[in-house]
Amino acid sequence: VQLQASGGGLVQAGGSLRLSCIASGRTSNDVYMGWFRQPPGKEREFVAGVRWSGGNTYVANSLKGRFTISKDSAKNTVYLQMNSLKPEDTAVYYCALKWGSTGYTTTQQYNFWGQGTLVTVSS
Repeated sequence: VQLQASGGGLVQAGGSLRLSCIASGRTSNDVYMGWFRQPPGKEREFVAGVRWSGGNTYVANSLKGRFTISKDSAKNTVYLQMNSLKPEDTAVYYCALKWGSTGYTTTQQYNFWGQGTLVTVSS
């Protein structure tokens, strides 16, 4: 499995970005995909996740209302729509995949990681 994240960039506070993650080589629908982020000097944290089979989604409580996760099965792609961005959203954003459809918010549960895409929100 290979994960290719894209869509990061520089945006002003209040703006929006949509991140994409293409999952190639996935041989099962019994997977869960998540987005994590790692702010400068901080640990990686869970942002949102989606069950590939069924499409159930979950967004971290602190980000609900601003961030949305979705998927396009035909394109093998998961998206993270980020609105009303704040400077504290500045981070490297990673997509990840774990076998099994149970969602987890801890990094240790995930089997594959993308390379990360940098999001910088200016004030």
